Amino acid sequence: MSTGDRVGRITVVGLGPGAARQMTPQAAAAVEAADLVFGYAPYLARLPERPGQERRPSDNREEIARASAALDAAVAGARVAMVSGGDPGVFAMAAAVCEAIEHGPDAWRALDLEVVPGVTAMLAVAARCGAPLGHDFCALSLSDNLKPWALVEKRLLLAAEAGFVIALYNPISRARPWQLGRAFALLRERLAGSVPVVFGRAAGREDERITLTTLADANPAQADMATCVIIGTADTRIVQRPGLPPLVYAPRSADRPVSPVEETAP
Repeated sequence: MSTGDRVGRITVVGLGPGAARQMTPQAAAAVEAADLVFGYAPYLARLPERPGQERRPSDNREEIARASAALDAAVAGARVAMVSGGDPGVFAMAAAVCEAIEHGPDAWRALDLEVVPGVTAMLAVAARCGAPLGHDFCALSLSDNLKPWALVEKRLLLAAEAGFVIALYNPISRARPWQLGRAFALLRERLAGSVPVVFGRAAGREDERITLTTLADANPAQADMATCVIIGTADTRIVQRPGLPPLVYAPRSADRPVSPVEETAP
């Protein structure tokens, strides 16, 4: 989007999965240039303090209110950055900002908007264990805050039947302690128990934990809201390496149709 003679500017920035080295130079520069930074409080806490820069933290469940406040500030002339963990376009703030603009005043549509991409969780987790997303895959959020759980179940089953590797975001929380267990139960109806499952918590950070298991043995207690879960297919390969973690990867080609009967666990 070009600035032209528009007034005001807002930049939606992806901070990456958490480690400073995984934030892109473009993202770091966008945050540095901002007068006013909005975001979920734990994400703002990742950023170094800059004299003269104001920060406005808010709760993670206040996306539209946060977007509206940031857009108002940009209209008033502030250089605004809206930060998200991972990539701002993947279950994050870029969509909330666009939604607010669609339903908000005309002044918000006149703003110059830039979305700065970041490394999202599934890419960070995949990189730590090999290339499990090396062929066709999809990403699903298990949160039913903004969509009915019945739709989540339908998408899980269809993705499994289509042969997609599945990356699960928002797998579990105190308010939603049962969804991941239900998701595993549904997938066991369509996929063999030997299908690899990766639990990737805090990928790239000091408290990183990457766990490889199978669908048959996958335990929801291994996940929290900082975890991205990657569920493979019958084609997913595991390469054992003496003294080193195994490599998990998806073959680059697929030459056979997916059969629900073939993929059903015995």
